Amino acid sequence: MPPVHLVRPEIRAERAYRVPTTIDVEAKVDQNESPYDLPDAIKRAALDAFAETPWNRYPDDRPHRLVRAVEQREGLPAGSVIVGRGSNELAQTLGLCFLDAGTPVVLPSPMFALYASVARMHGARVVDVPAGPDLRHDPDAVLDAAVGADAPLTIVTTPNNPTGQTLAHADLGRLAAGVPGVLVVDEAYHEFLDGPTATDLLKAHDNVLVMRTFSKAFGLAGVRLGVLMGHPDLMAEIEKSRLPFLVGRLGEEVGLAILDRRDLVAERVAELKAERESLEAWFAARDGVEVLPGAANFFLIRTPMDAHDLQRRLAERGVLVRDVTGYPALAPRDGKPGWLRVSVGAPAENAAIRRAFLAVVGETGDE
Repeated sequence: MPPVHLVRPEIRAERAYRVPTTIDVEAKVDQNESPYDLPDAIKRAALDAFAETPWNRYPDDRPHRLVRAVEQREGLPAGSVIVGRGSNELAQTLGLCFLDAGTPVVLPSPMFALYASVARMHGARVVDVPAGPDLRHDPDAVLDAAVGADAPLTIVTTPNNPTGQTLAHADLGRLAAGVPGVLVVDEAYHEFLDGPTATDLLKAHDNVLVMRTFSKAFGLAGVRLGVLMGHPDLMAEIEKSRLPFLVGRLGEEVGLAILDRRDLVAERVAELKAERESLEAWFAARDGVEVLPGAANFFLIRTPMDAHDLQRRLAERGVLVRDVTGYPALAPRDGKPGWLRVSVGAPAENAAIRRAFLAVVGETGDE
């Protein structure tokens, strides 16, 4: 027998994070990705730049050119940015830096499940702050929990995945000023919001870390690039925990190429916001369908059907949506079925979503 008993019990207690990926379908709207690939010209420029580098030599220990480009774009001083291999890898870094056995970490729920998993794997004590009936996170409740637990780490997300709800900028400022430790603000979907972002807090609060990703609005989910921003002194300590060479030359070239195309990103974000509003309104007009509007590139729906059954029937018709009933707040309750999360696709994908939904609803007799 293999010595699995030697693996730490915190690891053995977890489930591996697995997301089956299927691309060859009519509408892949289950992972909050951008439906738009990069234009061929941008791909070719990045590949050509990569081809000119020696592949037999290590890249820089860190993607320093991309780090400097992000710092300049955000108006931050040198040493304020870490670029990692996706924000998931950076979440693991946060656990390694701040969490130990019994360390309290404040995590509002529902929220991206990986944060709680990372905390548990490090033996930390998750301080849960449930959302209200409207599935919004209460900043006062989050602050009270952080102060009450004397938590070294508090994590919030806006817009929040999986609900799409937001925290006001003023509330983020109150949290930054009030939490006893580090406040992490996950802004994976910030491009879909107007107004100030959490990077403004970095100038006034040296206990704030801001998480970003290239996977959503930038359309680089397949490249794996994430960003962590904070005070240079804090970032210098976090850097000590990270392995070198996590981001290769190709990823850096692609990241640099898309950073120069703000016009393209803004155009695609505007298209997705318009498509989201249209698709939300279409679902809301269906009898028996409840919609929780989102502020990013996705939203939640709840129908009289069982969520898992509806997801399966849609998948049979080439439309992949996410069953989010694994989150207790989104599971069936009070006699109501659970929720599904629908990402916004390109117009053709959104038309396929409508057709598949009507076909399934027609089969069940729920017009």
